[in-house]
Parts: sequence; structure tokens; C-alpha cells
Amino acid sequence: MGTVLGEMRNVPWHELQHAYGSASQVPGMLSRIAWGDGPTAEDALSDLGQWIAAPAVFDATVAAVPFLWELAATETVKDRAGVLELLAAILASGHDLHPEWTRAAHDAVVAGRPTVARLAADASSAEAEAHARARAQARQQAVRDAAVRLLAAIDGHICAACPPRAL
Repeated sequence: MGTVLGEMRNVPWHELQHAYGSASQVPGMLSRIAWGDGPTAEDALSDLGQWIAAPAVFDATVAAVPFLWELAATETVKDRAGVLELLAAILASGHDLHPEWTRAAHDAVVAGRPTVARLAADASSAEAEAHARARAQARQQAVRDAAVRLLAAIDGHICAACPPRAL
């Protein structure tokens, strides 16, 4: 696909609706999530959530979900957890008057299951690596502590069987 959100220009956003009208502003919000700093991304996620997920889903929601999955999978996105939370909110939302939007939005979220499974596995691997590093550091610290104690014992060693050592 090339660049993050590269296919976004192919969506007729101006023909789609969100909670407050035309979805023509959705690409700007997705871009702020993709490239904004932490606070900018969080604000954009909050606004986008109000537009496409709470209290209902819309046709713009269906169009936005594949881009949200793309953002969730992009390591440089500052608030990937927030993107995943928005996807969860979409899955929990619906639209009473447009059940077809509900189904399509939910299907789009479910279609990203391989991505979220990989992210969950990555998190488990990262946690396992962190624990392994912590255990290795603890082992290294234990070795250092034992070495310091042994060094002190060697330096202070005095017994009848051993000749005195010059320090």
C-alpha cells in the first residue's frame, strides 16, 4: 500500500455521513491520529469516536475502520491503544435505523482480528522479553553481589593454614 493511509484518498468521504453530518473531515482526523503528537492524536481519536462510534455507527464508520486497523498496526502511531479502544467501541455500537451499517461496521472490525491477534502476541512477547531481561538483570545483580561478597572474603581471609598475603 505504500504510505500509511495512502488509500484514503480513494474514499468518497463527502458522500458519507457521521453523527454530525458530512464525513469530509474524517480524513483529517485519521491523519492527525497517524502523524500527530500524543495530545493531538488523543484529541483526534476522541473527536472521531464521537463522530463514528458513539452513540451509533454510520456509513463513515464502515469506511474508516480499515484505516483504523492500518493505524493500529503502525508502530509510529502515538496512541495505538486508543485506536484499538475506538475499534472496540465501534464493535459495541450499532445504528437502530440502519442495521446494514451496524453489520458492515462490525464485519470490518472483525476482519482485523489477525492484526489484533498479532498485536496481542507482540505484547505477550514484549512482556516475556521484559521479564526475561528483568530476570537476566536480577541474575547479573546476584552475580555482582556474590562477587563483591567473595572479593571481600578473599581480601579479608585469614586462617592458620594459609600464609599471610601481602595486599
